[in-house]
Amino acid sequence: MTPTRNHGEPIDPREPLPADGANDDGTPTAGPALLASEKSEPGAGGYIPAPPESTVELESETTSLGAAVVATLKEIVQVVLPAVALAAFIHLFLAQATIVRGQSMQPNLRPNERLIMEKMSYYFQTPTYDEIVVLDLPESRALMIKRVVGLPGDTVELDDGLVYVNGTVVANPIFLENKQTSSDQDSYTAFGPVTLEKDRYYVLGDNRENSNDSRVFGAVHRDQIKGRIWVRYWPLTRFAVFR
Repeated sequence: MTPTRNHGEPIDPREPLPADGANDDGTPTAGPALLASEKSEPGAGGYIPAPPESTVELESETTSLGAAVVATLKEIVQVVLPAVALAAFIHLFLAQATIVRGQSMQPNLRPNERLIMEKMSYYFQTPTYDEIVVLDLPESRALMIKRVVGLPGDTVELDDGLVYVNGTVVANPIFLENKQTSSDQDSYTAFGPVTLEKDRYYVLGDNRENSNDSRVFGAVHRDQIKGRIWVRYWPLTRFAVFR
């Protein structure tokens, strides 16, 4: 029996049947929309399916992590490095924290007290009498804190526990806690006289009976004086500014 169309017309077996999704006249009919996971993009040799959502999320997280790393590095360059450079500059050229070691500066400075040494003033002036200075000597592994008693050109002598500078007895600093004179404090053996050469300074510890100072290692060179004690900031009960 010869197949017929709906209207009873015979169908020629050589005539192709309409494709799925096509009307009787051969025009395509509207089909269901592709699922999101089935969408594709043109590529070489055909269409390639889009990556699944999990891959997209992973790429997004990687991008966010990369952006966070870049932001952190940017912050380090803009904030941390300048702060470190500023701290290093202050430490090398302006001021430095130090600590009292030993008993050579008692009673004015006690062991383990915290001090600030300032360096800037010595760029414009030289050390002077009674200043408490910080020394960096090649024979000492640690910085030393002493008091200046003799300047270049001075003649310094110790006799019977008294310190003479250019023939005059040197009194203890006015901020000595017990306000005693040098005759009450200095009972070290005799030394000198010695005349200081250019750029040489004579330094002593306030605790003259227990101090490793110029009586032992001689006058110090200007280059070995790294700064002067400016502030005692710890303990707070003994806070002081030295002028």
